Amino acid sequence: LTADFREVRTMATKLTLSTFIIKDTQLFINGEFVDSLSGKTFPVVNPATEEVICTVQEALEEDVDRAVNAAVDAFEKTWRHTNGTDRRDLMNRLVDLIEKNKEELATLETLNNGKPRFQSAGYGSETDLYLTIKCLRYFAGWADKIEGKVIPVEGNNFCYSVREPIGAVGQILPWNFPLLMLAWKLGPALAAGCTIVLKTSEKTPLSALYVARLINEAGFPPGVVNIVSGYGPTAGQAIARHMKLTKVAFTGSTPVGRLMVKYASESNLKRVTLELGGKSPLIILEDADLDKACAIAEVGLFLNQGQCCAASSRLFVQEAVYDRFVELAAERARKRVLGDPYDPKTQQGPQVDDIQYKRVMGYIDQGKQEGARLVAGGARFGDRGYFIAPTVFADVTDEMKIAKEEIFGPVMSILKFSTVDEAIRRANQSSYGLAAGVCTKNISLAMKLCKELRAGTVWVNTYDNFDAAAPFGGFKESGWGREKGGGALDGDLEV
Repeated sequence: LTADFREVRTMATKLTLSTFIIKDTQLFINGEFVDSLSGKTFPVVNPATEEVICTVQEALEEDVDRAVNAAVDAFEKTWRHTNGTDRRDLMNRLVDLIEKNKEELATLETLNNGKPRFQSAGYGSETDLYLTIKCLRYFAGWADKIEGKVIPVEGNNFCYSVREPIGAVGQILPWNFPLLMLAWKLGPALAAGCTIVLKTSEKTPLSALYVARLINEAGFPPGVVNIVSGYGPTAGQAIARHMKLTKVAFTGSTPVGRLMVKYASESNLKRVTLELGGKSPLIILEDADLDKACAIAEVGLFLNQGQCCAASSRLFVQEAVYDRFVELAAERARKRVLGDPYDPKTQQGPQVDDIQYKRVMGYIDQGKQEGARLVAGGARFGDRGYFIAPTVFADVTDEMKIAKEEIFGPVMSILKFSTVDEAIRRANQSSYGLAAGVCTKNISLAMKLCKELRAGTVWVNTYDNFDAAAPFGGFKESGWGREKGGGALDGDLEV
């Protein structure tokens, strides 16, 4: 890959794959790249061209079992006994290697996922690499700072507590931020002293497999990190049901999150942490700077082609500025640059695959049928790749499907409200509670909304700010537990 990616980048406008050599397509178990026992493989597709990039070894239950046995063995024999400073140093060595290989990783992430390659147009794989590096560095810093307590108790007794790693854990990644979600999962588990069986999404396995090679190069003991690629009903279920794993961490949809809880309860009652779906409200008050608010809303909804669990997919705008805001939002949407993800001017790439493309187009059709007013987009872009024009609906009501269900695509729904209390009530009328946002110049109102909105994260006059130190997770059906921040370690530690 290192020798070939530069030619791909210079020929990016043609989106050629002819010289792009993908070497890491096997399962990574016990420090080695190995074939699946069944010999089964599956194709990996470039969503910008609809061409097959390569085939990857498919993990089934027996392969997950091999990976779990390697993780359990590594936990008992080496990793649980490795002190925090050594874990810290290994993690930092891995981050150094990711930094050294960030050009290759960013190029590979774009090839497999379709997101823009460069940060110059606002967001791209470069952004994800920056956040991945920051996240892993942050958790490396925690590895030697996990402390217990001395506890005053009655009588002539000495009582103390320690925080110990929970054991070998399973982790299941989504496809929308493959590298960044790998960092969110690996970081706290490695810092805590856990060993890992990580399943990539079958849609986007390639960047994680590249990192597997770097894990070996960094010097991690065999079996500490195992990476398998496969499908949810087979490999994912095998992880969630495995009797030797002590925890499963899952990021994905709420319906599959329910299955994770079911599988865990039916097996060994393993711990479960979940980062699930959202239908996040962004509330624009009448005193807000509308140009800035529109820019914030654009990031909140269209970032990563709308494929973000925290996307501001319910946009509540106060009635006094509603019509003007709709005009500005539609204008900005129409100006967004779609196309070749390797072009530095590109702001929006394709949806991740044909399944997701058809799902999003189905919601656009539903919005039209239910009477929402289409003011931008609403159609396919181009004749190759899974591109959808940035879409804006006005006059959306709470009862419409596009206002209730997670679309996971570039579809902005703008709703009108009169009073702040009305906005709070309607924003909270959702089974989700992952994130929310507020745009206003009134700090008192901003603080009121922060307190009243039932969401794990509330951004004020910004959106999608994902600092590694800030905890992230949902209320209600948006998940259990937190990722990022010191609290993320709690899911991987026993007291």
